[in-house]
Amino acid sequence: MTVRPFLPYADRRLHMPAEPVPAITETVRMIWDDMIDTMEAMPGVGLAAPQIGIMQRLAVVDASEKRGQAVRMANPEVLHASVQLRAHEEASPNLPGVSARIERPRAVTVRFLNTDGEIEERDFVGLWATSVQHQIDHLNGRLYVDHLSPLRRKMLVAKSAKLTRR
Repeated sequence: MTVRPFLPYADRRLHMPAEPVPAITETVRMIWDDMIDTMEAMPGVGLAAPQIGIMQRLAVVDASEKRGQAVRMANPEVLHASVQLRAHEEASPNLPGVSARIERPRAVTVRFLNTDGEIEERDFVGLWATSVQHQIDHLNGRLYVDHLSPLRRKMLVAKSAKLTRR
């Protein structure tokens, strides 16, 4: 298993939708394993494949208190989202050194292909829901800063670039 490097914010792949995964193969399982290793090394509570340059609709999320409970998802899509919102300070290794408070639905129901290649529907609440939505944004070519005003986004991107140059 491998810890993979993150793409920088300016990489155009981060701003493009990822390709659907046709089937769960051994290669997909190996990518998920690398993604979990990479997520744990951050440390973080989720990772989408485009963040590490793999343009497939793959994500992992582990918002558990004790680690090792990662949910592996292919082609995740939100079926239902709660009306109640939850604010959380979000960040991304693709835009290091900065974060922003983002409001997202507090709970979501998500359909995805699981490790057995079966369609699964699962409810996520709280930090789990926030992370799943954050990863789906990545799969759709969006980052958390895309939820901000253009001025606020520009300021955070510039600040991250400045910190990265140091």
